[in-house]
Amino acid sequence: MEDKEPLFQQLNRIEGQVRGLRQMIVDDRHCRDEVQQASAIVAAVREVALLLIAEHLGMGAIVAADSGRKDVVEELKAVLRLALAPPAFKP
Repeated sequence: MEDKEPLFQQLNRIEGQVRGLRQMIVDDRHCRDEVQQASAIVAAVREVALLLIAEHLGMGAIVAADSGRKDVVEELKAVLRLALAPPAFKP
């Protein structure tokens, strides 16, 4: 990964969110607030995973471009994005 700064920024945000959740628990905040914070952390971690996957697949795209199969890599990215998406909430 050439430009790691966006990844580091996201990881720093996650660290802050985790510290915030810990403090919410210490302060005995409402469960709904704690769960909302936990959900935000999960979403942020998923985004990091997607950044990493996209980078690795992007390198594969170079190889695919050499063979003329860019469409295959784009389809893989779409499938992985769907596979890693959080499940829909069903009350």
